Amino acid sequence: MAKIAIDLKSGSIKNEDQLIIGIDLGTTNSLVAYISDGQPVVVKDHDGKSGLVPSLIYFPDNDSVIVGNEARPHLINDPGRTIFSVKRLMGKSYADIVDYEHQLGYQILTDDKDRLVKVRVGDRFYSPIELSAHILRKLKTRVELALSQTVEKAVITVPAYFNDAQRQATRDAGKLAGLDVLRIVNEPTAASLAYGLGLAPEEKKTIAVYDLGGGTFDISVLRIEDGVFEVLSTNGDTFLGGDDIDQVIVTYWIEKHRLDLATPSARQALRLAAEEAKKVLSGEDQFTVEFEGFHLDLSRTAFELLIQPLVERTIQSCQAALTDARLTTADIQEVIMVGGSTRIPFVKSSVSTFFGKPVHDELNPDEVVAAGAAIQADILAGNRKDLLLLDITPLSLGIETVGDLMDVIIPRNTKVPCGYARQYTTSIDGQKNLKIAVYQGERDLVTNNRKLAEFILSDIPPMPAGIPKLEIRFQLNADGILQVLAKELRSGTTQSIMVKPQYGIDEEEMGRMLLDSIQNAKEDMQLKALREAQNEGRMMVQSAGKFIQQNLGWLDERQVQEIQRLAGLLGQSIDEESKDEIQKRLESLNAYTTPLAHKALEVHVAGAMKGQTIR
Repeated sequence: MAKIAIDLKSGSIKNEDQLIIGIDLGTTNSLVAYISDGQPVVVKDHDGKSGLVPSLIYFPDNDSVIVGNEARPHLINDPGRTIFSVKRLMGKSYADIVDYEHQLGYQILTDDKDRLVKVRVGDRFYSPIELSAHILRKLKTRVELALSQTVEKAVITVPAYFNDAQRQATRDAGKLAGLDVLRIVNEPTAASLAYGLGLAPEEKKTIAVYDLGGGTFDISVLRIEDGVFEVLSTNGDTFLGGDDIDQVIVTYWIEKHRLDLATPSARQALRLAAEEAKKVLSGEDQFTVEFEGFHLDLSRTAFELLIQPLVERTIQSCQAALTDARLTTADIQEVIMVGGSTRIPFVKSSVSTFFGKPVHDELNPDEVVAAGAAIQADILAGNRKDLLLLDITPLSLGIETVGDLMDVIIPRNTKVPCGYARQYTTSIDGQKNLKIAVYQGERDLVTNNRKLAEFILSDIPPMPAGIPKLEIRFQLNADGILQVLAKELRSGTTQSIMVKPQYGIDEEEMGRMLLDSIQNAKEDMQLKALREAQNEGRMMVQSAGKFIQQNLGWLDERQVQEIQRLAGLLGQSIDEESKDEIQKRLESLNAYTTPLAHKALEVHVAGAMKGQTIR
C-alpha cells in the first residue's frame, strides 16, 4: 500500500519525487500548474493554446458529465442542465444567493433558506462540493495526461475572505476529486509569489493585490517580512466581477431595444454576447452583433460609463481595506493585478490612479494565481528551503454530529496556534445534556476516524429543539495541545476538556488515514449526503406533525390528510435510503406546506391582535 510521509515538525510532505500541483479554482475559469526547472508551468489544452478550463459542468443525463469548453454550447441549448459560477455557491445557504438566483439558468432549491444550497438537475440533486469536484477532477486529468504520471497532492487557492465553511467545502471538493489538499492558500498570497514577492527572506514590503475575476472581487493588503505573508486587511464583494459587468451590458441592451427574453436559452445567448463585447472593447473602440433580429452595438465610451459604478465600488473597497490596515496609498509599494477582468483598460487606469503608481500586469492575469499556487506547492514539497513553513496540525479535528457525521472544526494543515468556534443546537425538545465527542481524521463518518475524547455539557435549560445556542470552541496551541470548550450561550453553562490530538499516531498510521480518506472519498461523500438528507427529512417529518397539532383549529381534513400523506412518503424514502428520493419528497412536502405556514402566521397574528386597537 502506498504511504504518505509527513514531516511533523514542519508540516510539509516529505519529498518522494511525487509532484504537488497548484490549482486556481475560479468562478469563471480554473487552471492547474506545476513547477518545472524552478519555474511555474500552467498546463495548456491539447492544442497548447489556453490554460483556462471554463468552470462549466453539463449533465447530458444522470450518468455522465461534461466539464470545460465542451460544456459551453449547452449554456444556450440546455441551460437547466449546465452549471456555471458554482464557486459563488460554495458554503452558501439559499438566503445568501436569493438575489442572484435570477441570473442562473439552472434550478436552485429553495426548501430551506438557512441550509446549504443544492442544485437540481433532472431528478438528481448536487451540492456545490460535488459540482466543484467535477472541475477539479478535470484539472487533475489534464495535468496527468500532460505529464504521463499520477497526481495525488495539490494546493488550492481561495479568496482571502472565504470563511471556514467555504474553505472546508473547497477541501472536501478536492478530496472528492481524488486529491490530498495539502494547503488552502489565499489567492493574493499566491499572486504575490508568482511575481517573486516574498521569495527573498530579507524582503520587507507592503503590497496590495487587486483581484477582479469572473464572479468575485477582493482587494488584499499584505505585509511580507522574512518570507512570511501577513494579511493586514481584506475587502471586496463575493458578487462583483466579470459576470456582473456582463449583466450590466445585458441590462443596457434589454432596456435600449426592449428585448423580451422569454427563455433561459435566450438569456444565456445574450449573456454570452455581452461577454464577447467586454473582451472586444478591451482592445477596440466598437462592438456590434446581431441578436434575434436586433442590431446590438456598444462603444468603448458607453461601456466605460456603464461599468464606472462597478469599478467605483472596487475603488471604495480599496479605500476601506487601507483604512482597516491603518495605511494610506503612500504606504503601498507594489500593486498586483489579478483576474481576467483587469484586462479592461478602464479598470487598470482607475486602480493606477487611486494608488498613484503603475500597477503590475506583466504576467497573464488569468494565470498568475495558479502559478503562485504551484510555487507554494513547491515550497511544501521542500524544494525551497529558505522560506518559512509554520507548524501545522497534520490531521483534521472535529466533533460528532447527528448521523455519526464528522463536523470538522480545525482542518488539517491549519497553522498553529489557532482557535475556531462553531455554533450548534439541540435536536430534541427539552434536551438537558449534550454529549460532545472529539475526533481526529479525514473521513466523513466518525466511525472511520480516531476518537480523542468525550465529555458531557450538562444542565442545559430545557427548551424546544433548535432554540439553544451551543458554541463549541477548539483552541490548539503551538505544542499541539487542544482545549475544547462547550458553552450554552443563553444560559452561560460551560464545560471544557484538554486533549493531546497527536498522541499515539505515528507517521505511517497518519499516512494510512490520509490515503484512506482519498480512496474512500466518493463513498464517504455519498454516505454523508445521505445522512444529511435523512437528518433533514426526519426534522421535516417531525415539524409536519407539530404543525398539524398546532393548527388543527383551522386546517381542514383534506389538508391534514395531504400533509400526513406527504410526510409518510418522506418517512418511507428515509427508510429506503435514497438521497435523491428523500430530496424530491422533501421538496414536495415543503411546496405544499409553505402556503399553509404563511396562512398559519396570519391566523395567529389575527388571534393575537383580536380586540386590540392600533393607534
